[in-house]
Amino acid sequence: MSLARAIATVGSFTLLSRIVGFVRDIVLSAVLGSGAVADAFFVAFKLPNFFRRLFAEGAFSAAFVPLFARELQGKGREEALTFARQAQAALLLVLIPFTLLLIPGMPWVMSLLAPGMRDDPASFALAVEFGRITFPYLLFISLASLYGGVLNSIDRFAHVAATPVLLNLALIGAVLGLTPLLLNSGYAASIGVAIAGLLQWLWLLIACHRDGVSMKLVRPRWTERVARLVKLATPVAIGGGVQQISVMLDVVWASLLPVGTISALYYADRIAQLPLGVVGIAVGTALLPLLARELRAGNAQAAMTSQNRAIEFGLLFSLPAAVALWLLADPIIRILFERGRFGPEDTWRTAGALAAFAVGLPAFVLVKALTPGFFAREDTRTPLYIAVAAITTNIALNLFFLYATTLAHVGIALASSLSGWLNAALLAGVLLKRHHWVPDKRLVSRAVRVAGATLGMGAALWGVMIWLAAPLARPDISGGVALAATCVAGIAAYALLGGVLGVVRMSELRYVLRRQPGLKSADPGEPQ
Repeated sequence: MSLARAIATVGSFTLLSRIVGFVRDIVLSAVLGSGAVADAFFVAFKLPNFFRRLFAEGAFSAAFVPLFARELQGKGREEALTFARQAQAALLLVLIPFTLLLIPGMPWVMSLLAPGMRDDPASFALAVEFGRITFPYLLFISLASLYGGVLNSIDRFAHVAATPVLLNLALIGAVLGLTPLLLNSGYAASIGVAIAGLLQWLWLLIACHRDGVSMKLVRPRWTERVARLVKLATPVAIGGGVQQISVMLDVVWASLLPVGTISALYYADRIAQLPLGVVGIAVGTALLPLLARELRAGNAQAAMTSQNRAIEFGLLFSLPAAVALWLLADPIIRILFERGRFGPEDTWRTAGALAAFAVGLPAFVLVKALTPGFFAREDTRTPLYIAVAAITTNIALNLFFLYATTLAHVGIALASSLSGWLNAALLAGVLLKRHHWVPDKRLVSRAVRVAGATLGMGAALWGVMIWLAAPLARPDISGGVALAATCVAGIAAYALLGGVLGVVRMSELRYVLRRQPGLKSADPGEPQ
């Protein structure tokens, strides 16, 4: 049950981060709205996030964590840390020149990223300036991701999972504190992003020091381990690059639609990211180092069990979350965001995108649970091929929905959801074919029970929404109380049906809450 505890740790801190993130988005929607300044900021913020997912959380982490686990399991803590320092040097060797190159080249980058903005020179100029301010975030958050991989590999999940809270707090503080002093709120938000990167880096640097992990700087060297890291990271980088190009193409499509579309997709995605972050990212983060260690120890059966339990956890939360977000999309957006410069039309636009994103939520979570089955075996090529197939489908669907239907921005979100289901299906199919994953009886039984409880919860939510239709249509305190009551009713219905159907047993919950020891260091005198 160490996997369950790790998921619970990461998920709980991620939930805290998402709650603070909701406050952040409420502040942003009220101050920035969903107009030209907001579109310029969100485009600028996507740029460092694009490369963060490519360099740090994508290719680098997928290749680094299994190799670090191998060093830790086979050669001990000190050799593993030596490798981590070499990896840090290699990362800096790439990121520092890259950052210095892209900041002056920002007009060219923005022309590729949001071509529709060139029709409005003022908005385009803002996007360029905001991009230059936010881009140093990439350097700091990439180092923070490396430190997070090290800490997760030694079963130190809490500090890493709490790191995103700093981004949300920095953005809230910057928007509220700096907006009166600057030309517009976009400048304040952009400065907040840069400050957040620095804070997150310092936070994990201090956490590493407290756990006896010294990430001192060393001279870059081309060693056998670094060569292996690059070899494993390259296919993931290509796949991640293609995937992020697909994400960026969503921005391109949105920039061709009316003003406010980019912002609507951003706010909808933020809501959809709550269960994905709490469940999907938590499952993936906890599963990869565990699978890597179990496979290094030659315990294939334990790895199979861990894979099944990870998928079970993902379905347990993602299925009801998807149904709830699909049903409650309109009141959620209205009550959270409809104030200040965010009006009823913005609510309608954003709610449609949220409902479409909800369709793919279980698929996105399953991808997070299935991909470690490849990375832990140091197979980074297969997920690349599958990602390319899914992304090609996404692009084709976008073109179809935009030019052959009237779905507009809803089609952009729906294309992402459908391609996510293709990605999950292909990953599962390959693992099954290779016998790296075989669903056990418990997983099959629990999946059917979860589906039954989810259907019952959906019916209960529908009934409560009809009963509370009047207050749910108001973006005020009464609407907030009605939405909270609806959510509580849905949770209660799911919990009751889950108990009746045996979805979760109390004995398992007690195991999850029981403290589990982490991986001991090579030196008993080092802090644990």
